[in-house]
Amino acid sequence: MRRSLAGVAGLVGLAATAVVTAGQPASAAPGALVPALQRDLGLSTDQVEQRLTRESAARGLLPAARTAAGAAFGGSWFDRGSLVVALTDPALAGAVESTGARSTVVAHTARALDATKAAIDEKATATGAPKAVTGWFVDPTTNSVVLTVIKGASGAEVTSFVDGAKAAGPVRVEETTAAPRTLGGPVTGGNAYYINGAGRCSVGFSVSGGFVSAGHCGSSGDSVTGDDDSAMGTFQGSSFPGSDYSWVRTNSSWSGSPTVNGYGNGNVTVTGSSVAGVGESVCRSGSTTGWHCGTIQATNQTVNYPEGTVSGLTRTNACAEPGDSGGSWVSGRQAQGVTSGGSGDCTSGGTTYFQPVNEILSAYGLSLTTG
Repeated sequence: MRRSLAGVAGLVGLAATAVVTAGQPASAAPGALVPALQRDLGLSTDQVEQRLTRESAARGLLPAARTAAGAAFGGSWFDRGSLVVALTDPALAGAVESTGARSTVVAHTARALDATKAAIDEKATATGAPKAVTGWFVDPTTNSVVLTVIKGASGAEVTSFVDGAKAAGPVRVEETTAAPRTLGGPVTGGNAYYINGAGRCSVGFSVSGGFVSAGHCGSSGDSVTGDDDSAMGTFQGSSFPGSDYSWVRTNSSWSGSPTVNGYGNGNVTVTGSSVAGVGESVCRSGSTTGWHCGTIQATNQTVNYPEGTVSGLTRTNACAEPGDSGGSWVSGRQAQGVTSGGSGDCTSGGTTYFQPVNEILSAYGLSLTTG
């Protein structure tokens, strides 16, 4: 009997370094996303359809708008139904707006903000980051790099790290009450897989010969069993900390599937991996909490987990809980990434980070499966 990797999605024939840019059709949203977006973003059915259509259109405008901005590009995000492009040179506003995007003038280029974040990454790699500093990310909406610090944290180590970060460029400190954690766990259910017969994570996206997931879920050589306790395969590669991704080669009893489990709402068939931007909606599937949605708050975030620092994550306000690690993230029908970790829960809400899927494909030279 040949089993399908239910809850797994992807795309066929994706080159290792390619990014699929096919947008979702302007027609109906995937059925599984509608109730979750209604619940988590407070939208009506019509508003869900309109939002996903406008997000897809904004995604399609970005390449031309970014080219028009040139070296003055200060970042972009989705707001009030359209793409917003930041510029350091107001003389280029007309060229950007001719593409269909809105423009706004800022002080710092995206390149300068990225360089500031890279300098903080370098400092953290060289000397480590205090546990009270939970992460940092480029925030295009405020034209700054945001450094998140546990509320009330003090001491020479924290002060030194924060001062060093501020010296690197435009940095804004934001207090938080919760520290991020990875989201592996022993809870049963859903589209789960088990590592060495013990810890549990969620399947991410199907690749030819196996699937991708989070790196903290297992190490190269670890054995994997399915949620029916049958032998599934072995970890072939894993990276954590630094990054948070892995891939598992499955045995001949398992076949790939282009779908993500919608947990009773219908499955989502992934048709590409066009990258969603700041402000766009995003939904995830995990074996502990099923479907939950939110919006993208930042890309290329560095998160300071207890186990070490991970860079290149995408920050969202969707919730997740232990056992959801490794699970699929989609925007419309576009694959986005696999769950890394976060803070909070799905009762009170929280912040969750995912590892972008295109980076995983590039790292291991993999291609995904689509329908």
